[in-house]
Amino acid sequence: VQLQASGGGLVQAGGSLRLSCVTSRRTFSNYVMGWFRQAPEKEREFVAAIMWDDGLRNYADSVKGRFTISRADAKNTVYLQMNSLKPEDTAVYYCAARARGWGADAPNEYDYWGQGTQVTVSS
Repeated sequence: VQLQASGGGLVQAGGSLRLSCVTSRRTFSNYVMGWFRQAPEKEREFVAAIMWDDGLRNYADSVKGRFTISRADAKNTVYLQMNSLKPEDTAVYYCAARARGWGADAPNEYDYWGQGTQVTVSS
C-alpha cells in the first residue's frame, strides 16, 4: 500500500488547510486510515482516524471541533480538513494505514506510512 500526502503549507493562525492522502489500494475493507503529526523534537502523535468501511471516526482531544477527517471512496483518498489552526498545530503531518481494524492510535500500530507534508501556522 502506497500513501501520498499533500496539501501542507504556511497559514496564519485562525486559517484553514485541507490535507489529502491518495492511496494506491482500491479496496480498504477493515482498514483504518489515520493522520499523525510530528513537531520538532517531539514524538509523533495521533491526530485523527477513520474506519474505511463505516466511517467511524476518532480525534485527538487537541483537535476535536477543529479538524475533520473524511474519505472519498471513488478517489481512494482520505482528507484532513483543518480549521481554526493554531501555532501549536505546526508539524509535519503523515497519513498512515492500519490493516488490522479499529482500536489503536499509537504510531507503531499502523502498517503503512506516506511521506510527510509540512504544516506551518504563524501567529
